[in-house]
Amino acid sequence: MDTIHGWLDQLLVWIESLGYFGIIIGLVVEVIPSEIVLSYGGYLVSKGDILFWVAVLCGTVGALLQQWILYAIGRFGGRPFVYKFGKYLHIKQKHIELSERWFEKYGPIIVFTGRFVPVMRQVVSLPAGMSKMSLTKFSILTVIASLPWSILFVWLGWKLGDQWENIDEKAAPYVQPAILIAIALLIVYFLYHYIRKRSKSA
Repeated sequence: MDTIHGWLDQLLVWIESLGYFGIIIGLVVEVIPSEIVLSYGGYLVSKGDILFWVAVLCGTVGALLQQWILYAIGRFGGRPFVYKFGKYLHIKQKHIELSERWFEKYGPIIVFTGRFVPVMRQVVSLPAGMSKMSLTKFSILTVIASLPWSILFVWLGWKLGDQWENIDEKAAPYVQPAILIAIALLIVYFLYHYIRKRSKSA
């Protein structure tokens, strides 16, 4: 555990040394969870090293760049490539198959709502690429979902200051409702299309 903590500390020092670019790169690579990178960015805001809204912007840009990479892998590499090399991206085959089923069932809205659901956040971009979803639509939905996520964790890190490492505990009251709302939106979307389909066939 000491080794892991030491490694994590070194990464965070590296992010701090790069400032805004550190937040972007940290989210693109996501060696450590985006929540930690963003909340650490909030901590840097509390120190006066960086500005709040620029940190939020960098967090959103970093998230978009990461999803573009995953989208491109899905679009140009296809399922065989993803199955073969997904493990190097910490993405399991069962997660890919689950995201494909969700994407087939709910369509583009899963690109938005999936950002608020653990695991689905990353892998949902793969079936979006495989299905050749419009890059413009994909990007807009990703930005709309990533922006509040960035605001939340940068703000929490800012308010926590030196206690930013308690982010998991402090974020839970906000993240859990977000997940429930995302799932509720999926249900409403599915019911809307189901009722619409039934009315057309009647």
